[in-house]
Amino acid sequence: MSSVSVAELKSAIESALQQVKDGQAAITAASQHVETAQGTLGAITQGSGHESVASAQAALAQAATELEQSLAATFAASEQAESYAATL
Repeated sequence: MSSVSVAELKSAIESALQQVKDGQAAITAASQHVETAQGTLGAITQGSGHESVASAQAALAQAATELEQSLAATFAASEQAESYAATL
């Protein structure tokens, strides 16, 4: 096992946390795009009873839910990493 100083470990954790924050920003942007797509699709297909439209809306709703869950998971991971770093 390699020997890593506390300072190096804290620096690596801080770097990982920054990457998580960047990922959170990307997830947030993706969520906004999905929400916009849902609204646009809903507006242009209003009243359509076509199965493909319903399937598309359902897929977008699932994507929105999964993005929310992903964002929540990254917040939980960040909290745990920050908690660990605080013990060093």
